[in-house]
Amino acid sequence: MVYEKEKIIEFQNKLDRSYFMDKNKKYADIDSPFPIGHGQTISQPSLVLNMTIMLELNKNSKVLEIGTGSGYQTAILSKFSKEVYTVERIEPLLKKAKERLKKAGYDNIHYKLDDGSSGWEKYAPYDRIISTAAASKVPNELIDQLAPEGRMIIPVGPRYLQDLLLIKKDSKGKITEEVIEKVRFVPLVGKYE
Repeated sequence: MVYEKEKIIEFQNKLDRSYFMDKNKKYADIDSPFPIGHGQTISQPSLVLNMTIMLELNKNSKVLEIGTGSGYQTAILSKFSKEVYTVERIEPLLKKAKERLKKAGYDNIHYKLDDGSSGWEKYAPYDRIISTAAASKVPNELIDQLAPEGRMIIPVGPRYLQDLLLIKKDSKGKITEEVIEKVRFVPLVGKYE
């Protein structure tokens, strides 16, 4: 059974976003992205919420996250999934996010240092995939790693403005795409830059 939208909203409202920020903590309650170093950002809470809700998570969901960043989105995914496999290409960010999340008691998260553009094939398939970095086109590797009946949220397009796509794979492997809104994310570094 999919988690109710209200439960996710309630959890996110209680989650202290400033815990995931080293600087600009006083702005944590503002619905805006902020830099977290290394050219990366912590996404605005409303977008994090919408992306999470669109995944339609349930207690058995196995989720692949591309772009751990600060760990803010990861914490929400962890709360509403069975397992989260998160990939981050910047070692200091991954290390800090891992320390934060472990300290806060999130224990169903697996971490990998990599560019993320190829997903994490070892543990595929995934019921849900979310990318917090923009690809120039939908990565074939991520489509391949998405389980039947799976859902993926990913920003796709040029560097300064992308389409946030909801991609679904049906039980026979047929793929459908839906544009949710225009967004601006940091680029997915690697093959799909």
